[in-house]
Amino acid sequence: MKARILILAVWGSTALSFAQNTQGPVPGNDGIEKTTPLKLFNGHDLEGWYTFLQGRGRDEDPKKVFTVKDGMIRISGEEWGCITTDSEYENYRLTTEFKWGRTTHAPRLENARDCGILLHSQGEDGNSQGIWMTSIECQIIEGGTGDFIVVGDGSDKFQITCKVAEEKQGNSFVFKPDGKGLEVTIHENRINWYGRDPNWTDTLDFRGKNDVEKPVGEWNLLECEVRGDEISVFLNGVLVNKASKVRPTKGRIQIQSEAAEIFFRRVELTPL
Repeated sequence: MKARILILAVWGSTALSFAQNTQGPVPGNDGIEKTTPLKLFNGHDLEGWYTFLQGRGRDEDPKKVFTVKDGMIRISGEEWGCITTDSEYENYRLTTEFKWGRTTHAPRLENARDCGILLHSQGEDGNSQGIWMTSIECQIIEGGTGDFIVVGDGSDKFQITCKVAEEKQGNSFVFKPDGKGLEVTIHENRINWYGRDPNWTDTLDFRGKNDVEKPVGEWNLLECEVRGDEISVFLNGVLVNKASKVRPTKGRIQIQSEAAEIFFRRVELTPL
């Protein structure tokens, strides 16, 4: 017989309580007990999140940039901003499923579809460019999903360290997954995922020869594993980027609106 119990999950400095039907931990195929994920998106509304739009502020969304329908979050991209979790988190695996829509907006009508998940978001809303919180971004962009971007203040309060190839792509380092690369630390700018096409252009429908991301309209599985001061990014089951010596190590989570329509049908956290 299933018992209804109240589970208390402590994430960072914030304690979250949620009710769940359970018979206890669920064993995996390897016999190891698995922790039940916390659903950050309940499939019905944006409970647990708030909106922030450039020039409008918090919870002012007259154009319905962020909506929920048919079990999906739709981000229209018409205005620049984000949805932000009410709570902070640390030590987790964030599991998301996303797909691109067809609609784009000025000033990126003919540019690569763009979005991003901002981890460890801290400070005031809009303290970066008047749009987002300072944070560590897992980029979602055609041809570049899995890139890291430090959305910082230029200080060592926001930084990542990665093993990278000696040769840059433009001004950006490229992650080297075999662990034998040059170790670099950045406080701004980006580190590209390992297979980013060296001939990448910021054009609509761009696809690189080594892209792991699926074509427009198909669902992708994007996972960010946060363990202490490390972040590993998996796209459709493939490790595409990894950072260590990450600062900060906890914060809110933001999902961006950046002129392209995008859908999310799954946003879950599993504590580590």
